[in-house]
Amino acid sequence: MVGDAHVLHSTLNNSSNNNSNCNKKAKDKKNKKKKRGGGKKKMTIEQSIAFKSVSEWVFSDQYHNSNTSCSSASCVIDDFVVQKPLGRAADKVVFELHSHSKFSDGYLSPSKLVERAHGNGVKVLALTDHDTMSGIPEAIEAARRFGMKIIPGVEISTIFSPRGSESEEPVHILAYYSSCGPSRYEELEDFLANIRDGRFLRAKDMVLKLNKLKLPLKWEHVARIAGKGVAPGRLHVARAMVEAGYVENLRQAFARYLYDGGPAYATGSEPLAEEAVQLIHKTGGLAVLAHPWALKNPAAIIRRLKDVGLHGLEVYRSDGKLAAYSDLADAHGLLKLGGSDFHGRGGHGESELGSVNLPVLVLNDFLKVARPIWCGAIREIIESYADEPSDLNLSRITRFGRGRILKGSYPLNCGQDLIEQCLSLWLTNEERQSAEFEAIRLKLSHVSINSGGISVPVEIK
Repeated sequence: MVGDAHVLHSTLNNSSNNNSNCNKKAKDKKNKKKKRGGGKKKMTIEQSIAFKSVSEWVFSDQYHNSNTSCSSASCVIDDFVVQKPLGRAADKVVFELHSHSKFSDGYLSPSKLVERAHGNGVKVLALTDHDTMSGIPEAIEAARRFGMKIIPGVEISTIFSPRGSESEEPVHILAYYSSCGPSRYEELEDFLANIRDGRFLRAKDMVLKLNKLKLPLKWEHVARIAGKGVAPGRLHVARAMVEAGYVENLRQAFARYLYDGGPAYATGSEPLAEEAVQLIHKTGGLAVLAHPWALKNPAAIIRRLKDVGLHGLEVYRSDGKLAAYSDLADAHGLLKLGGSDFHGRGGHGESELGSVNLPVLVLNDFLKVARPIWCGAIREIIESYADEPSDLNLSRITRFGRGRILKGSYPLNCGQDLIEQCLSLWLTNEERQSAEFEAIRLKLSHVSINSGGISVPVEIK
């Protein structure tokens, strides 16, 4: 009996253990499911409102009025309007606010960059090449095919000069513009052209310094890597060094020779950071400090630039939010943004397009500041054309989408048709209904446009 009791006790224990193991497995399975999204938290009321506002801007309701039909969830309606996706992707909108193409020091063409971003689920892409906006038209055309929205941008190379005895420091300022581009494009382009000219001289100076360090790098090699008409940067010099066998990789090129203040480092003709921020303001853009974690004295730089109109700084990276810079943004009332700074060079050290997770509240704050500024810039550009309907002023409207605007879904018989076409591409319904745009419509109703896009005043009797 004692033996039977012992066996019975063991059997009960084994049964209990088996049940316990089963429960544990079921619990583990449930936890895994939660990690995969099964236990997803619901949005708060504030997040839901923010998501609705962001979606209204990204996924314009214009497609309801379009005759265009498509079967995919992300089909294209026009240059700047994308259709809202269905299914699981419908509650997430991915913004990529920092990227580079072959028009500066990136490895991919704007088209390939857009294609890669699309493959990563990006819906809004800011192309922010160094000191040039030349890649924007190609990016917009590619985005039209993939159902994405492009924010025309540029990363401006500047210098911060402290008031004390500290040395100067290179600072990069990101500028974000409306779909129409800068309101005073020629002024901004002159400013950027001066910087690009300085980049050529700077790269040549770096090559000379490397030659003096017994590294016989050829200028022609650097220029070939940069490409025709592209102002070379440090990355182009570093790539030439790798190809020539003087260093093992890009990291080594920077660590040994090209770092700020390094033996082969050189400066160009960069303007003061304050001047860049002020010009971005003047031309209808948002000014954001790029990668502040790379600065020696970020607090002083942020404080000075805030005084001249800085809108925000990069705080988010692919590895999360950096608390120190988030605190600095809070202290100065600045937007908290971020992007991958994608160049396409590959390797484990580079963040992928769309890898920076920007919360919906952050995106909403960004657009709440940006949209009124962009509306003002669009109004200024179109008003110039209404006041003087010349080819030059028409080209300013159609700079980033001439073919699509002038050869749209209906003929442009007069200036009023032009304004309707443009505003439907660039603004939401609410933004289009303002009194200012109504006054511009009235002015443009007296201007005709022939098939070549030439403006002709209409005589009113």
